Amino acid sequence: MHLRCPCVVPWSNARPAQVDSMSDDQPPEDPFGNDDDQPFHGVPFFGDLAKMFSGQGPVNWDLARQMAQMIATEGQAEANVDPTVRMAVADLVRVAEMRVEGATGLSTSTSGHPVEMQPVRAGQWASQTLEDWRPLLERLAQGLSIDRPGDTAGNPSAALMGGLFQMIGPMMLGMQSGMMVGHLARRSFGQYDLPLPRARRGELLLLTDALDGFATDWSLPLDEVRLWICIHELTHHAVLGRPGVRDRIEELVGEYVSSFDPDANALDDRLAGLGPELLGGAGDDPAAVQKALQDAVGDPEVLLGAIQSDHQRALLPQLGAVISAIVGYVDWVLDEVGPGLISSYEALTEALRRRRVETASGDRFVERLLGLEMNQATYERGEQFIAGVVERSGAGALSRLWEAADLLPTPAEIEAPGLWLARIDLPADD
Repeated sequence: MHLRCPCVVPWSNARPAQVDSMSDDQPPEDPFGNDDDQPFHGVPFFGDLAKMFSGQGPVNWDLARQMAQMIATEGQAEANVDPTVRMAVADLVRVAEMRVEGATGLSTSTSGHPVEMQPVRAGQWASQTLEDWRPLLERLAQGLSIDRPGDTAGNPSAALMGGLFQMIGPMMLGMQSGMMVGHLARRSFGQYDLPLPRARRGELLLLTDALDGFATDWSLPLDEVRLWICIHELTHHAVLGRPGVRDRIEELVGEYVSSFDPDANALDDRLAGLGPELLGGAGDDPAAVQKALQDAVGDPEVLLGAIQSDHQRALLPQLGAVISAIVGYVDWVLDEVGPGLISSYEALTEALRRRRVETASGDRFVERLLGLEMNQATYERGEQFIAGVVERSGAGALSRLWEAADLLPTPAEIEAPGLWLARIDLPADD
């Protein structure tokens, strides 16, 4: 199942005057041209369409924001979070913070001030996530770019396709980025459902509506579900806040999204019919143009034109080893501190593990696009690695994991904890 846009985006709402200030890029050349020699000159609707695409940079952030908000909020206005919810969460955070720091020996703060957990609605989560992931998504846009060399002078159809390729990349990445983040906003509990570093802030985002719905669906005490997510988020924050860990993940994920081998033929096949159709008169009907372009970019699997490269396949085991270690460690911390605080811990943990297995295909697409394989095998490898380290050298050895980037486990070590212990010169108990 593909992520699909539930409606046609109203192009009239995306005029250049409204292009988001998030983009500081210089306007590119007009992909359609403005003089009499260009194939689009005089074609109804394309003048406005060309203006929409000008100045958008590698990702059309205005479109991304519109899509993310539309999907996250389902087109409905969002009320502020009830102040009583904020106060309840604030009390739980202090309890979780003390226990996490005691179990890990790590500070949960990256700013020197106590961490705040901010309950938000899905729309606010989506907006902040797009902002936090902007550098990563722009690297992805560069990795997915398709060069279209060749002289198209005197060939209206070729010029048309060249213009479409020049415009389609930023629009496509804007639409797909917004759709992905919007869908994640409707499913996530906090900001670390995907273990990616975020902008350094003193507050973490918590989606209390999703948590409340989960507690109701599974007949679990609401405060205990909220306390669980506080422990989960604070532990991730403490680990991902370590400079070596943060730098290594940003390096690996950034390199991965920059290394796609785009398939120009896939995009050619999907867009081949657009040029003749529009030049043949469909340009007189803005609704027809909208629908044609919408259909063309509605399938992320095809239109991203992304083929995994050999370099990416080589990166995946390295990235997978680091991610497994992190999620395995977070689960270990939860198992250490959770049972003493959460009376429903066993039932809650089982419900959450089922939720992992039942992740929607749309979320799996996001993970694969970013090189994150958050499947059951990833969690099991992490669990076995952490258990192996504790069994051989005690829980104190785990703190060495986060001291520097070169102390993170390799793919071979995540499968054999003894190799990691030997490499960092920690003795194993007989």
